[in-house]
Amino acid sequence: MPDVFADLVGQDEAVAELRRAAAAAAAVLRAGAADREPALIAAGPASGADAAPGDVDPSTGMTHAWIFTGPPGSGRSVAARAFAAALQCAYGTGCGECPGCHTTMGGTHADVRMVVPEGLSIGVGEMRALVLRAASTPSGGRWQVVVIEDADRLTEAAGNALLKAIEEPPPRTVFLLCAPSTHPDDVSVTIRSRCRVVPLRQPPAAAVAEVLVRRDGIAPDVAQWAAAAAQGHVGRARRLARDPEARKRREAVLAVPRRLTGVGAAFDAASALIEAAEAEAEASVAESDTAERAALETALGAGGTGRGAAGAMRGAAGQLKELEKRQKSRATRAQRDALDRALVDLAGFYRDALTMTLRAPVAPVHTDTAALAGAGAQKWDAEGSLRRLEAVLACRAAIEANVKPRIAVEAMMLALWKG
Repeated sequence: MPDVFADLVGQDEAVAELRRAAAAAAAVLRAGAADREPALIAAGPASGADAAPGDVDPSTGMTHAWIFTGPPGSGRSVAARAFAAALQCAYGTGCGECPGCHTTMGGTHADVRMVVPEGLSIGVGEMRALVLRAASTPSGGRWQVVVIEDADRLTEAAGNALLKAIEEPPPRTVFLLCAPSTHPDDVSVTIRSRCRVVPLRQPPAAAVAEVLVRRDGIAPDVAQWAAAAAQGHVGRARRLARDPEARKRREAVLAVPRRLTGVGAAFDAASALIEAAEAEAEASVAESDTAERAALETALGAGGTGRGAAGAMRGAAGQLKELEKRQKSRATRAQRDALDRALVDLAGFYRDALTMTLRAPVAPVHTDTAALAGAGAQKWDAEGSLRRLEAVLACRAAIEANVKPRIAVEAMMLALWKG
């Protein structure tokens, strides 16, 4: 059976670092020194007034707070989960066979808490509750591990609550944060300074294709096409290889450039792109929304016939409203994620046109639309292709800055038409 790091594609340096840290953590436990080991207190570079006598070089051993950074699809959450499993591994290696590895990778370990934001942000209430629970003693005798996916979605208040826990960590608690970068817009400087950073890179297409063939049993030619089309995003490559609907949505996005024949066509293309993202998001959350509402209504006494059942349901209106609010936020996030995937595909098309115009010796991102990109390269000069690529990237940035998606996409389509 492969170890817990097997699915971390193309990240040899990061895996080596995490293995060393897991081995150091296991040695700390074996020595019975978890409550006093300096390496678990020193995280970031300490100097001046912030330096403590027990601080050690953070480039070696184990520390209590980590940030996994890298582009989308590089495997930030995969790396964090695998490292959490290695910390809980009975052998300290992430063997993939012991109960600690199995339960962590399966999401059922009692001492590993995964924070996966369903809405647009992670609030202070959720973070305070998490920090309080993380301060308890590990039930399994090893580590309390908190994995925060998309830590860039922490509100300012939530970030402050997390910072206090990182500054004064419980002796056996480890925080693993995932974020696109260590830029202050993603992770505050104060949190960053107290964490060790594990940078991940975009995995090469060949490595992504290999894991699709080995793990998912996908045909080699399909795996190679999907890995290239997904631009190194492992999860997206798997969806493209296995889901016909995902391939249809991608084809519709890549058909946009030839549809932009006028102002009206630009607005029509924008509407089609937004509606496709809304439909994809609705489909992705519909099942979980229904199940959550049914579970909550059952817990609140829906369908009951006993005395007070009707009154209990009337009093539950506030909880149902809160659930609907969370679900709406999750749907908005899902829509923006779906739209962003479409924009990444579109950016890849204009990147192909630009490289063909410049005769750059690089392979196209979208091999199946290389002819269309070539036609664009003949029609536009390099500056025109670059302006179109920048318009797509500007649309992504605008949506990330909370501009209404429809407004941002319409502005992008007009820019693409005008060139």
